[in-house]
Amino acid sequence: MRRRERVPTIAYCILFVCTQLAGTIGSGPQNSSRSPEQPASTASPESSSNLPPLHLQAEAILHHLNQVIGWYRHATAGIRDVGLPSDAIYQDNARALAAEAVELAFQSARAESALIAGQNAAKPESSGQGSQQQNLDQYKAKTTAQIDQIQSQIQSLDEKIRRTPASRRTPLISQRDALQGELDLQKSVLDAIQKMAAFVENNGDAGHGLQGDINRLAQSVPEVLGHSTPDKAAGTKDKIEAAKSIAKPSTNNSGGLIGDAMTLYDYMSAVRQINSVIKETNYTRDAADHLRTPVRDALRATIQQSAQMATQNTGSTDTQQMHTQRQELQDINNRFKQLSAVILPLSQEIIVLNNSRTNLEQWRESIARESAYVLRSVLLRVIAILFALGLILGLSEVWRRITFRYIGDPRRRRQFLILRRVVIGFLVVIVLTFGFVSQFSSLATFAGFITAGIAVGLQAVLLSIAAYFFIIGRYGIRVGDRISVAGITGDVVDIGLVRMYVMELAGTGLDFYPTGRIVAFSNSVLFQTGTPLFRQIPGTEYTWHEVAVKITPNANHTAAQQKLMAVVNEVYSRYRGEIERQHAAIERRVDIQVDMPRPEARLQFADTGLELLVRYPVEIRTAPETDEEMTRKVLDLVANDPDMKGAVSGTPKIRSAIKG
Repeated sequence: MRRRERVPTIAYCILFVCTQLAGTIGSGPQNSSRSPEQPASTASPESSSNLPPLHLQAEAILHHLNQVIGWYRHATAGIRDVGLPSDAIYQDNARALAAEAVELAFQSARAESALIAGQNAAKPESSGQGSQQQNLDQYKAKTTAQIDQIQSQIQSLDEKIRRTPASRRTPLISQRDALQGELDLQKSVLDAIQKMAAFVENNGDAGHGLQGDINRLAQSVPEVLGHSTPDKAAGTKDKIEAAKSIAKPSTNNSGGLIGDAMTLYDYMSAVRQINSVIKETNYTRDAADHLRTPVRDALRATIQQSAQMATQNTGSTDTQQMHTQRQELQDINNRFKQLSAVILPLSQEIIVLNNSRTNLEQWRESIARESAYVLRSVLLRVIAILFALGLILGLSEVWRRITFRYIGDPRRRRQFLILRRVVIGFLVVIVLTFGFVSQFSSLATFAGFITAGIAVGLQAVLLSIAAYFFIIGRYGIRVGDRISVAGITGDVVDIGLVRMYVMELAGTGLDFYPTGRIVAFSNSVLFQTGTPLFRQIPGTEYTWHEVAVKITPNANHTAAQQKLMAVVNEVYSRYRGEIERQHAAIERRVDIQVDMPRPEARLQFADTGLELLVRYPVEIRTAPETDEEMTRKVLDLVANDPDMKGAVSGTPKIRSAIKG
């Protein structure tokens, strides 16, 4: 018997579920009239024509929610922490107030959505246009009531079955089984409705209805409205706490003008961000106040209408009239509750926005006070740096004037001016370093890398600078000296901190003349072993030349040597005084004993035979003229003296005794 009834019961269940779901999605609240459990108080307040309609717009509600969400994100993440201890307090207050404002905005929006839905449901032309969420809520309530009713009936039958004799229990058991099947069916329907309601709540009403739009907006702020899962919420909370535990390094700790300037820039940026959030807060408050205005006007009208009805109600004895007035008062009461549910969250939201603005203004004032202190520090540092640089430049000018006034030697004057440049540059670097950076420990590693990079990249330049101080030293080079370096002989025309310039000289034999070219040498050539540098001893301008005469083996060597020495001494006597003066300068500069330069004769064997040499000093500047005169005297001696004419073979030669 039970097997025969089971097949139509299952088919009925499937048909009923499909019918209920189809009606939920398509028919809307048309079936609501068949629900006897729906109380009369849930009817729209617009059932009475005496209540004026409300002018609420869904676009304004959604605009308000979008504005509040945007303001929430800007207020919680749009202000950068500048590292002040009070920032954590103001930031936490800003987050808490912003989250509270979002919750109140959605609370009022849902209340307004219900109010608008009630208005639309009261209109005949819009009775079939309810949202899916409302339809599902109605069917869920009706199905839950039916389940409770069936369960109570099953409990009653169980009591009857226990009290009924066994011979008469069969109809009761069959009736209980039928109710149990009906209960299972209603539970399946309730489960399907709950799944559909959860899907609609998570995905909206497929683009239909204000409530669906509000639900979709609520999903964009799950951390506020609690739509995130517990695991995700806990993970987010742990991340926030971890982020808070990491202290933000303050740029003010670096010290110096650079650190203060960076700190001041961060403070000014934070103030601009706070001003932007304050401006957006005011706009959001105005939007909430604009949305509250029609609701507040409707609430005032409702209160006035209630007061008028209270005055009209006195002295009336008509039962029908009293029933009508009682129904109107009930409608006014329902209207007041719905309007209160809308206006209270909006008013609270406005108060929260005002508190948020006050919190932001206090935050801005605290940062502004710190900015004033940092700005004063920056100005004092800049003034101190400018004052120190002014003193250094004044010292430089005094040094320059003293050098030109009391030092007449151009070489010494140049050295003092170069030393002035180095000292002034060093002092300027020290002042700028102490002015811009006050904590050198933080720059130790950076300075080490910079020094290593400079030493490698500017190795030749640094070596040239070091060589410059050797060049201008006691036995160094000065402008006008004749030097020989890297196979080039010339006169020094300029000496720089990195390079020196030499006027090239060329010629054959003993006659040198300018080529018209300037040769630039790096000062580091002084440290190169492969390219030695030759120059005269400071204070001397003479070199050694020699007269070479080939002597026959059977000649009178002694007489020839005496006569040749007499000719050389005759020419040397004309500039002997200048050579002796330069020798005296050598003795003053050099700590070793140096013999007096004078002509000397030597008789020696050469590759071509016996050779007589007479070496004599000669001034560098007048060497060509001296050698020319010496040549004429030697030729006259050989031509006019019979002894010398017989002793000399070949042509005499005059040459430099020092090569290069």
